[in-house]
Amino acid sequence: MNSPSKHRGWTLAVVSLATAMLMLDIAVVNTAISDMGKDLNAGLGDLKWVVDAYTLALAAVVLTTGSLADRLGRRRVFTAGMVVFTVTSGLAAAATDITMLNIIRAVQGLGAAAMFATSMALLAHEFPQAQERAKALAVYGATIAGSFAFGPLVGGGLTTAFGWRSIFIINIPLGVFALVATAKYVRESRDPEPRRIDWLGQGMLTGGLFLLVLALLQGNDTGWGSTQIVGELSGAVALLGLFGLVERRVKDPMLPLGLFRVPAFAGAQISAFAISASLFAVYLYATLYLQHVLGLSAIEAGLVYVPGTVLNAVVSGMTANLSGKVSARVMVSGGLALVSAGLLLMTTAGVHSHWAALLPGLILAMIGTGMFNPAVIAVALGSVPESQSGLAAGVNDTFRQAGIAVGVAALGAMIPTAALSSGDFAAYVNGLQHALLVGAAVAGIGALAAAYLIRPSLRSRRESRSAIAVEAA
Repeated sequence: MNSPSKHRGWTLAVVSLATAMLMLDIAVVNTAISDMGKDLNAGLGDLKWVVDAYTLALAAVVLTTGSLADRLGRRRVFTAGMVVFTVTSGLAAAATDITMLNIIRAVQGLGAAAMFATSMALLAHEFPQAQERAKALAVYGATIAGSFAFGPLVGGGLTTAFGWRSIFIINIPLGVFALVATAKYVRESRDPEPRRIDWLGQGMLTGGLFLLVLALLQGNDTGWGSTQIVGELSGAVALLGLFGLVERRVKDPMLPLGLFRVPAFAGAQISAFAISASLFAVYLYATLYLQHVLGLSAIEAGLVYVPGTVLNAVVSGMTANLSGKVSARVMVSGGLALVSAGLLLMTTAGVHSHWAALLPGLILAMIGTGMFNPAVIAVALGSVPESQSGLAAGVNDTFRQAGIAVGVAALGAMIPTAALSSGDFAAYVNGLQHALLVGAAVAGIGALAAAYLIRPSLRSRRESRSAIAVEAA
């Protein structure tokens, strides 16, 4: 019979591996984009969907999969997600055109949503004590940040050595291992009073996010004042507005709006969106700059991120020892402030710069990310009862992935990616600098919101219990 400590250790290992896989599948694509385009004869406009089809699907359904997990069992839903993710990884490696690849990536995002929505809930169940949970979340947070940071290097190395298809093939043996370990060591948990599935809200959120991202991705080419773009943006606003109304009226909303009356919970979601829509969204365009403008190979571009990656891992690990000594408010707000400063420093890179011009900004931003991730996860989970940890995880992941999907599209609207094909590198760099400035502003706003909203106090805890009781009534 397995001991509780063995269950805890293996659960942390499996959850971290799964999280690394699904996060890497966002990051590794960045350095493989150029090779994908050449092999599949696709332009950069279509290639953005390789990132956004995945993150959009993940963001749209992660709340529903979190609710399903609370009802059906978190280990069961986690396992189903891992199966979908592993199978679609093999299909993505076999894709013969860009449309096929993007459709597969969307389905892969559904599997990733099931894994992501259950990950933090599984950890919360296995690590109920605050100190142990803080250490586990530090490992989990370091995994998220490290996956994004190491992603370009992993993607570049695999692409250079074996071709872009290898970035998906590698998921197959890892997925099989995770499935075996999950079946043997991860214990089942569920919400004793689960909510009903909010299918109407799911439809409104999915449609609204899809139209918003579609309009942002196509705006430059089609024209921002065109009937198509205006219609898509109007549809997005209408559907997202209806989503809010539905969530206020249905008995069991997928996104209980009362939770946002808890300042710390609201601050965690705004912060998660801010870092994703700024730093994580700009990775794609910074990597294109390194490869196309500065002429680095895929693996060379990946190596640029290594110094920041190392510091990120060190800082994330250190936060476990700071739990209880430094407030989450300081860590989240301070981390985002460093991300904002780092993005500003990156604007100094020009057409004829050395790759090292990006390094100071990247290092500063990754130190900030190392401070941010473990703390924001702890706030998101600590703001609700353990029985609703699946819901809290789902909300936090929705804001993270929606931030990436919207950020890639919105920042891309400022960057003329077609300029790379024509050789107009000055136009691309000018657009990238504008996108970095906007990203810095988004991260800065997130830092201010976190500083104002994440206020651990007796009053906020009473508000938390009151808001959750209202939603449950």
